[in-house]
Amino acid sequence: SSGINAEYGGVTKAMGAMNKQMNMPQMQKIMMEFEKETDMMDMKEDMMNDIVDDVMGAEEDEEESDQLVNQVLDELGLSLNDELNSMPMASGSVGGKEKVAKPSGADDELQARLDNLRRD
Repeated sequence: SSGINAEYGGVTKAMGAMNKQMNMPQMQKIMMEFEKETDMMDMKEDMMNDIVDDVMGAEEDEEESDQLVNQVLDELGLSLNDELNSMPMASGSVGGKEKVAKPSGADDELQARLDNLRRD
């Protein structure tokens, strides 16, 4: 029992010496500054997340707009490719050589597949 009391006494002295060495007001000031900086970091992170969400949302809106335009054109039976292919081509260039765009076999194949899908 006296051995335990002696150990408690030693622990108490050590804790007392530790308390004398620590400057509690300074420690509280440091902790408050840490909390303030952490809050600032959280606010900046939230702002960055909002900015990224806004940018990603704008891209999604653009994709949705494109899909809606394509859907309306499909419902009206129009194809943007058909409209573009029927437009007259420029007859000349800066260098003086004439260039005429020729549809490729891949375009014809894609148009045939599209027409086939519309029939279904």
